[in-house]
Amino acid sequence: MAADSRHSGALTSPGFVIPFITVTALFFVFGFITNLNMALVPHLRHVFTLPYGLAMLAESAFFLAYFVFAGPTSKLIEAIGYKKTMVVSLFIQVVGCLLFVPAAKLVNFPLFLTAVFVVGAGITALQTAANPYVSILGPESTAPIRLTLAQALNSLGGTFAPLVAGAFILTSANVDDSQAAIANTVRGPYIAIAAALLILGLAVAFSHLPPVTSTQEFRPGKAGDEVLKRSIWSYKHTVLGAVGIFFYVGVEVGLASIAVNYFNLQGMSSAKTASFLVSLYWLGALVGRLLGAGILTKVNSGKLVSIFGFAAAALITTSMLTSGNMAIWTLVLCGFFNSIMFPNIFTLGIHGLGPMTSKGSGLIMTAVVGGAVIPPMIGALADKVGIAHSFIIPMICYLYIAYYGLWGSKPTRTVTT
Repeated sequence: MAADSRHSGALTSPGFVIPFITVTALFFVFGFITNLNMALVPHLRHVFTLPYGLAMLAESAFFLAYFVFAGPTSKLIEAIGYKKTMVVSLFIQVVGCLLFVPAAKLVNFPLFLTAVFVVGAGITALQTAANPYVSILGPESTAPIRLTLAQALNSLGGTFAPLVAGAFILTSANVDDSQAAIANTVRGPYIAIAAALLILGLAVAFSHLPPVTSTQEFRPGKAGDEVLKRSIWSYKHTVLGAVGIFFYVGVEVGLASIAVNYFNLQGMSSAKTASFLVSLYWLGALVGRLLGAGILTKVNSGKLVSIFGFAAAALITTSMLTSGNMAIWTLVLCGFFNSIMFPNIFTLGIHGLGPMTSKGSGLIMTAVVGGAVIPPMIGALADKVGIAHSFIIPMICYLYIAYYGLWGSKPTRTVTT
């Protein structure tokens, strides 16, 4: 089926419904933890009196893990399989969450960044295993729908994270509190998260997730298969898809991370209210993914990516040029149009790769490092020209994504050519 065709057919292959539901639940985990990490940016900025650029290093530490660990995780999957990799990833996150306890006790910014990096390593492994696993649980033609539905749980986790941050972390960041008292507000939430992840890891370990060894479209490579000698860089739509993921993750994370500070500048003095609006940003992504799964049965994924890319570019430009409620709500609405970008860019990027799918997935997941690069760029520019003017970077990112949906996602070669 062509990359730009409409999607039809079964959602999953026979016998894979329960595994699909189980793994989809894990998307809630990395959605929640990823966005809780974003909520730490204004908190750390307050604790350590940091400029925007340095505060964004919390995002850099998290998403740098994708660049470091996505490739090795692909090798780990080949060695121990998808299920065991997911279990290992959850236990790595437990270690990372527990590192927040000494970081808060010592009020040590480098140790905070180390904890964030270790959590990011666990999330990297979970994402690298879960995304292709969901994609290959059925026909390639319905892969964008499956991954869009799974990503809806990611958005649900992201919606809850700012609420938790507002209730248990940001709420105690008062001017009169000591630096240590403010830092200590992260201890309780992260200990609770570590306990939950430990239980979840054990549950997944004892669950039945059948190994996916063969499907019609996503067949595994075999020793001596000539196609495996090809470089993944020779597949233009995959490389451009990796760039698309780089920009998408960067802009989504960058806007969420700086949103609380931006809303405050627009006249919103309450950190809890600002955090609630950030949760609406992620709720928009949840709604968009649920609606998008239905829209994808009628509209091809490349065209939908392009439409949403142009719409988001228009919204962030409007926010940049206005103020007050208009500036706030146009940024919040960007969450809705972010919704279908990741799952569809991902599936467009691995389309037609056959036994090269794991290589394509590894390259694309490495590009999530955009979350480590774009937010500090936005923060550094915000320090120089103001937050509103720094939105020129998100606008450029959205315009590239629109280009990829219309033109860049069209394969110039497949494994048969």
